[in-house]
Amino acid sequence: MDLGLAGRSILVSGGSRGIGLGIVRACLAEGARVTFTARNAESMNAQRDSLAREYGDENVAALSGDMTRPEEVERALEHAEAAMGPLWGAVANVGLSPCPPGFEVDDRTWQGGFAQNLDSAFFLARAALRGMTARRSGSILMISSIAGMAAKSTPLTYGTAKAAMNHLAKELAVIAGPSNVRVNALAPGNIKFPGGEWEQRTSEGAPRADAWLRWIKREVPLQRFGAVEEIGSVAAFLLSERASFLTGAIVPVDGGQNR
Repeated sequence: MDLGLAGRSILVSGGSRGIGLGIVRACLAEGARVTFTARNAESMNAQRDSLAREYGDENVAALSGDMTRPEEVERALEHAEAAMGPLWGAVANVGLSPCPPGFEVDDRTWQGGFAQNLDSAFFLARAALRGMTARRSGSILMISSIAGMAAKSTPLTYGTAKAAMNHLAKELAVIAGPSNVRVNALAPGNIKFPGGEWEQRTSEGAPRADAWLRWIKREVPLQRFGAVEEIGSVAAFLLSERASFLTGAIVPVDGGQNR
């Protein structure tokens, strides 16, 4: 299916690895022109060069920055539009922040978790919506989690912030809808990728690796981990005009775990 993303300018935050990289690849494969951000400039540039060799230097750009800082978000958006043209799509894919289990979460950790998971998404959406609503076209996608759809015993800041992100997507969809701009959230389940948490937990010799694998088979009806390519495919669809009547949705991609 041709998603109609060829030539579209898309900005993906946190796009140098894992789910973000899966989304970048899926959009590039559809012919989009993609700019992505990451904090680590060295690994980001290496990934950008690799993608440029595969998809063309003119189709991929990168910029390092902290997406919890609104001025850096706006700088990233300006860079993306200068390099690739007016934004069609913006993907808020910044997440995870260290948090201990239980309710004894200190103030700095609490605030950091919300800055990383929620504030970054709002700052990107706010900046992108200014141009999109004026042009009356565009699509925003927030990468949430099934931890934001139900209590999953995840660290308190993570699930709570993702739940707030889901509501943010719904509210912004109502606000932006009359301007023909869509806002959705995608909620991944347990996704395994190189260097990720699930790879570390289940690698050979890891403590309780077998127990985690049994847990996946018990909790996930498809009895396996998801792959970043499976998230990327759904993300590209949600960004595209093939999903033109879909807004304010929270779409789980989790092998049936959220039930």
